[in-house]
Order: sequence, then structure tokens, then C-alpha cells
Amino acid sequence: MTTPQVPYSPEAEEAVLGSLLINPDVYADITAILKPEDFHLHRNRWVWQASQRLAERKVPLDLLTLSEELERAGQLEEVGGSAYLTGLLNQVPTSLNAEAYAQIVAEQATRRSMIHAANQIAALAYDSKTEIGSATEQAAKALEQAILSVSGNALVPLAVSLSESYDRVELLSRSDELPGVPSGISALDLKLGNFKPAAVYVIAGRPGQGKTSAQITMAHHVASMGGRVAFFSLEMSRAQLTDRLIALDSGINLQLIDSGKLTETQWQNFTAAVGRMERLPLFIDDTPAIPPLQVQSKCRRLLMQEGRLDLICIDYLQLMKPSVRAENRTQEIGSISRALKTLAKELNVPVLVAAQLNREVEKRADKRPQLSDLRESGDIEADADAVIFLHQPDPTAAGDTLPVDLIVAKHRNGPTGTVSVQFRKSVTRFEAKP
Repeated sequence: MTTPQVPYSPEAEEAVLGSLLINPDVYADITAILKPEDFHLHRNRWVWQASQRLAERKVPLDLLTLSEELERAGQLEEVGGSAYLTGLLNQVPTSLNAEAYAQIVAEQATRRSMIHAANQIAALAYDSKTEIGSATEQAAKALEQAILSVSGNALVPLAVSLSESYDRVELLSRSDELPGVPSGISALDLKLGNFKPAAVYVIAGRPGQGKTSAQITMAHHVASMGGRVAFFSLEMSRAQLTDRLIALDSGINLQLIDSGKLTETQWQNFTAAVGRMERLPLFIDDTPAIPPLQVQSKCRRLLMQEGRLDLICIDYLQLMKPSVRAENRTQEIGSISRALKTLAKELNVPVLVAAQLNREVEKRADKRPQLSDLRESGDIEADADAVIFLHQPDPTAAGDTLPVDLIVAKHRNGPTGTVSVQFRKSVTRFEAKP
């Protein structure tokens, strides 16, 4: 019988590192999959750790910076010098498959952990001096460590959670501000308790009700307070969204901005608004039909780049493309909704997503939206931590400023109810009623 080989894939390890050198942006995706100890070959592990140190210091990754980092650690010659790093570039079929290569490396590492645990358990079984109770306990711990990487976090005792909760509440008690990210609409913030990390907030309405404007108003406020905001605009182009932001900030009619026919005073206001907003940490992506996995990947990169991420806005859910095709549209929307909940939890960031309502609301005498009006999937309601409907109580109202009800129809951790605001159409801004 031949001795089984230790499970590892040198090709996959080298492909991961080569992908990183070709396209450093993949680091955000594969760092969520791999740990340094997942690399079986020490030189590959050192290269990965050097890449991690560069990323932590926000130093751009390339052959030169990586070589210098390894040299600083006294490991460059041991990994094979610059020639080995250059050779890594030739081991990569395509950097597009970096996550797949990382999965192979992680899976092989799990197999090695299982073998290590099996050897520990065998040694305990052969050791007759160890009491059976102690032996079985140690065996269980060894097996638990081996499978944690594929089964997720271990069960946490209530005492640990209680201690964490106590510390968090004590810290909050010393602050005058509510925890979370404020939307800028104070009455809504009081009802929701601000946007909380890891929560999904759905803002829904029929076309023309102001879903995008509500998101822009809230994103602008969060960014103005120094919060980092990622805004995914699937319906409007980046230019259109930017013009709306300028109108909101400057108070200049959006139509005048679109036409460029501004008075001298308006030009001054326009220039001042652009100057103010240049410093806002608001990042826009207008990729059409973007799937949730791409949103997650881009947000991970932004989080690493900025050091924090305070709010993710998506406009709107039904325009997203599912990462995996389903049998029908209802299942596709359900998969997108679940993916957004996973995104919020994994990055610990509130997600504000716009959603379309179906036409049934227009057929009723009472046109106030209901949860059953959420278009194409009940999973949207199930996955959301809060659902906020936009409703114009007086559809015949004319003028630039319209009354709008923000109806909190679902709130997992608090009260529901209605908040009355006003919408200024010309500058696409939601405001508190005077």
C-alpha cells in the first residue's frame, strides 16, 4: 500500500497569489475565504501574509511592493526571490476565477484539519493512561476545531452574549445620541431608532412616488455627517444621480441643472454645492442589473479601502439580476432578497433597498399600501427588518411641495406607524414638515 499524500494543491495556492498580483482588487473577495494557515506551503503562506500586511497599511500591491515587504520580513530569499513572485504570474489561467482557486485551497486545508483531528483522536484512543471521559472530551474538541471552518461559528454561551450586551448598553447609556445611522428625517429616526447595522430596510412605492429621492436624501445626509455610503443605482445613470444630488444640496431646480440655463446667482450656488459635495464620502455604482454577489464584492473592497462602511443603498431590488437562475421570477426575487440580508449581516452594515409595489394598490379605493402589495415575492417582507411605504395622501395636490406619508408597515424591533413629511419635487428632496 502507498502512503496517502497530504491534501493540498500547489497549483491552486500559486493561482490565488498570481491572481492577486495580476488584479489586487480580488483581495477583498478571497480574504473572506482564506486564512494564512490554509496555505500548506510555507513560502505561499508568507507571500499571503505579506499581501495582508500591505492591504492593512493600504499600500498598493505589485511585484515591487510585495518583494520589499518580504525583504523587510527576511523572507524574500526563502520564498525563492523575485523570480518566484514573477513565476506566480505565469501560473494563473485567469484572475477572474480567483474565488474558485481560493475555495480549492480552503477545502484542502479543511481536509488536512480533519486528518490532524483523526490522528489526535487515534492517539487518545491508544493512550490507555488517559481516562475515557477526558479522552472523549478532547476528541470532541479536536473534531470541532476541524469542522469549524466549514460549519461556521461555534455556538456561543448565553453568558458571553449577555456580557457583550451589557457592555454595549452601558456604552450607549453614556451617549446622548441614538445608536445606528440617522436618515436625516428625525421623526422617522425616532420611530426606527436609526438605521441599525446588519439590518435591511425596504423603502417601497409605486413609480413616481419618490423612492429614489428618499434614498438620495438619506444617503446625502449620512455622507454629510461623515458616514461612508455605497449607492448602487440600477435605474439611473451616475450623471443623473449626481445632478439630483446637486439639486438637493444647492436648492436649484433640477430642470435648470439639466438644461444648464442658470443665472449668475444660481451658478454661484451650483459651484458652492459642487465644492461642498466633493468632500462627501459617497460612492456611486451605476452597473445595470448588478447581481448581489457583485454588490457584496464591491462593498467589501470599499470597506477595506475606507476602513468603514455606514450605509448601502440599492435602487432598486427588482432590477437586480439573481446570482443563480431560478425556475420563476418569484424565486429569483426571493434569492436576491435573501442575498441582501446576508450582505447586511456579513458586513454588519445597514442596507436600504428600494422596491416596487404591484398594481393592486391602484385598484383599491383605499390606496394606502399594504405588505401584500410588495411586488413579485413575499420574501421581501420576510427578510426585511423594516418596510417603509411611500404614500401621497392627497393625489390631487398640486405645486412643488407635496405632503407624503412614510408608513412604517413592518418593524422587527420596534413600533410601526406613519410619519408625515413633505417632498419638494423641483430639488428631489424629502423634508420634515414645518
